[in-house]
Amino acid sequence: MEVNPPKQEHLLALKGELFNQLMRDDPSTVNGAEILMLGEMLTLPQNFGNIFLGETFSSYISVHNDSNQVVKDILVKADLQTSSQRLNLSASNAAVAELKPDCCIDDVIHHEVKEIGTHILVCAVSYTTQGGEKMYFRKFFKFQVLKPLDVKTKFYNAESDLSSVTDEVFLEAQIQNITTSPMFMEKVSLEPSIMYNVAELNSVSQAGECVTTFGSRAYLQPMDTRQYLYCLKPKKEFAEKAGIIKGVTVIGKLDIVWKTNLGERGRLQTSQLQRMAPGYGDVRLSLEAIPDTVNLEEPFHITCKITNCSSERTMDLVLEMCNTNSLHWCGISGRQLGKLHPSSSLCLALTLLSSVQGLQSVSGLRLTDTFLKRTYEYDDIAQVCVVSSAIKVES
Repeated sequence: MEVNPPKQEHLLALKGELFNQLMRDDPSTVNGAEILMLGEMLTLPQNFGNIFLGETFSSYISVHNDSNQVVKDILVKADLQTSSQRLNLSASNAAVAELKPDCCIDDVIHHEVKEIGTHILVCAVSYTTQGGEKMYFRKFFKFQVLKPLDVKTKFYNAESDLSSVTDEVFLEAQIQNITTSPMFMEKVSLEPSIMYNVAELNSVSQAGECVTTFGSRAYLQPMDTRQYLYCLKPKKEFAEKAGIIKGVTVIGKLDIVWKTNLGERGRLQTSQLQRMAPGYGDVRLSLEAIPDTVNLEEPFHITCKITNCSSERTMDLVLEMCNTNSLHWCGISGRQLGKLHPSSSLCLALTLLSSVQGLQSVSGLRLTDTFLKRTYEYDDIAQVCVVSSAIKVES
């Protein structure tokens, strides 16, 4: 005896009929909900779980007249209550003149979540019956807003010895996915402040194409961490004014955009990132030019830049050059450099020779402010490789 299995369309029809019957028998379901395609799967429970900070909360609100009477002056209001404020999310605050039996008033609300903690969606409906009686009811829906990412930042100050600009700043951002689902990292960028230009260091050039250092997969698995690196340089108009970048400076803020499993987009911006600029005192000495390799016992030249970091006081400077065991200064020590006005600089060409091979540190410069009788010491300014004169040094 042969038994033919039921066809797939028959199974689907049977399942659909069972689902519609369950909805009709459910006393908590609005009459006719199976026709409206608004079933249990789309009905918001009183406490429906978690949403992550930076995502957009969206909800479909439907008010259905399941009576046999026409009601009038229907006003539907949707508010979102947070720990600090109450927001009106309704698209319109105007009342609907009338609502006939088996008809609906529909609204879709959206809100970008910007606070962590408990949120309560308050849906309030007021209307007037045919007998002129004012009616009012409310429903509350609670959800938690959690933090999706853990962001940590570190600053590294790098001296640009061979550049006339002020020091570069490297920012390392560590971003960890602290949710239970993978994330697609759509964008992680640094928006610099007006004082800086930024260069992203998260890609490399391969065969003429720019390729991300994270590989072809941009997914960040739960509890995984990814590191992003940025280089910031002060703009020319700020770099030339030594006093402006002293102390605490605003670097900028991170802009992070991601997508979750179902394609929902989230976005977070950090607060303004600040770093403490390195202190140079009243006088700063930096190198403008120095060779990488020099010959043993042969003079070589360097160029120094001396900056008066004070914004008020003129300095009268004297330069002293102290020899070390390996490096010897050529020239007159104790010479007058003259007056240096506030926030101004001067460049100085100096000559040295080395009596020892290997990697040698340039040290031994002393600047004395004759007004305050204060001496500033500069050691380990830079390093130079000293080789035998038998080896030809490429210029």
